[in-house]
Amino acid sequence: MHELLRTNDLVLLGAIEALLTSADLDCLITDQHMSALEGMTGAFQRRLLVREADRMRARALLIEAGFGGELRDG
Repeated sequence: MHELLRTNDLVLLGAIEALLTSADLDCLITDQHMSALEGMTGAFQRRLLVREADRMRARALLIEAGFGGELRDG
């Protein structure tokens, strides 16, 4: 799995998840329960992952959609 981004912004996560899903790219949001337990103080960010095989396509899609600044290096 490849980590595309980390954030506590639920709206951003929802928008990117919807974009990836509409392009038939599966994604996984991790650390949701830990983030909720700590009370959204920002200590634990949620991570958005895609399959390694979909990495380049997903990154290109997000850059094209204007989310390039949110991407993790790699």
